[in-house]
Amino acid sequence: MSSPIGARARLAVAVVAVLAVLALVVTLVVVLAESGVTARPRCTITAPPDSPGLPATWTLTPEQADSAATIVGVGRRLGVPDRAVTVAVATAIQESGLANLRGGDRDSLGLFQQRPSQGWGSEEEILDPVYSATAFYEALMQVPNWATMDITVAAQTVQRSGFPEAYADHEPEARLMAVALLGQAPASWTCVDLGSTPAADPSGGAVAELAAAELGTRRLSGAQEPEAGWAIATWLVAHAQRLALESVTFDGRTWTVASGAWEQTGPADGQLSLRRLGQP
Repeated sequence: MSSPIGARARLAVAVVAVLAVLALVVTLVVVLAESGVTARPRCTITAPPDSPGLPATWTLTPEQADSAATIVGVGRRLGVPDRAVTVAVATAIQESGLANLRGGDRDSLGLFQQRPSQGWGSEEEILDPVYSATAFYEALMQVPNWATMDITVAAQTVQRSGFPEAYADHEPEARLMAVALLGQAPASWTCVDLGSTPAADPSGGAVAELAAAELGTRRLSGAQEPEAGWAIATWLVAHAQRLALESVTFDGRTWTVASGAWEQTGPADGQLSLRRLGQP
């Protein structure tokens, strides 16, 4: 039989060993954080001052940013009211977490978990975010008095979800994304640690092609009105990983993939420009 003193000694040794391992883990975390190894690609939206009802900041992944940019961009192309954009983004947050899912409940697919069996389109069409966002807006616009409804009622009338009350939970962050991507909050959307590898093939013309599909225009440079210019500039930053963008400049302020921030780089001139990675 072991003596009480021996048992206490073994316990003390075990405690010391555990504390040593914990100390090593903490040290590794600190070292990795300082070296940037733990950095993850992310985008952050900052609310304008005096914005009641909006979160001060919201962070999302590049994939989520890409999806939000598509939803809002399509809304701008269709000319729907700002409220409709918020409803659409909140719905996609609830349905898919802003991910273009290839499956779901029964035959549900895509950003809005639309079902081919319910007349939303073919699987291929629904998995095209531009198509699915367009289909959602068109359905919403057919709902009588949708603009006077609570966001939950408006979204549920279109979606017929099994969890209708959940849409309202996402209204604050959806409004924040909409405000930024509609150009109403200049320089509020940043993305950092995107790396140098795009999420998709950035072959020639990719930026213009995407802009034509989502925004209805290929004109992404030159003079722009303030709100339209910031809408396009923010759309570009949200799509930066997919399009392999190195920098976006509007009205004298520039976002770069290296800094992940907007900085004053010239006079306010209403000019929009962009540069892609590797562009001379």
